[in-house]
Amino acid sequence: MNLFAGELLAVLDVTSTQVAAWCLLPNHYHLLAETVDLKAVTRALGQLHGRSSRIWNIEDQKPGRKIFHRSADRRLRSEAHIWATLNYIHHNPVRHGYVPRWTDWPWSSAHDYLHSIGATEAARMWHAYPVLDYGEGWDDPNV
Repeated sequence: MNLFAGELLAVLDVTSTQVAAWCLLPNHYHLLAETVDLKAVTRALGQLHGRSSRIWNIEDQKPGRKIFHRSADRRLRSEAHIWATLNYIHHNPVRHGYVPRWTDWPWSSAHDYLHSIGATEAARMWHAYPVLDYGEGWDDPNV
């Protein structure tokens, strides 16, 4: 996970103008990034997925196994939408039962986010822009 996180962030560093939030879980990840060229980001992430899939399939001796299911981009329509998305991304490890608090998860931008805005402001933004049922069904591979 550390290696993939580093490679993912390296791709985003080259293809995105800003990465506001990210979270990597064992079976999927979420990003909140700004870019001027979505096709370049999609292409670079596809190449990362291809390289990673090949390496993992060789390591696990499972040639041809499908690792990455799909990706989706969404235009964020308002400041409220951006903040709810950021909260959703950082809360994802809790939502999936990996940790009791999102600050306990090492593979996300949560620590950088807290450092940049402080715990008081993060709590205020959490209450102002709650996750509720945001993203319902996104992580279901059957959808």
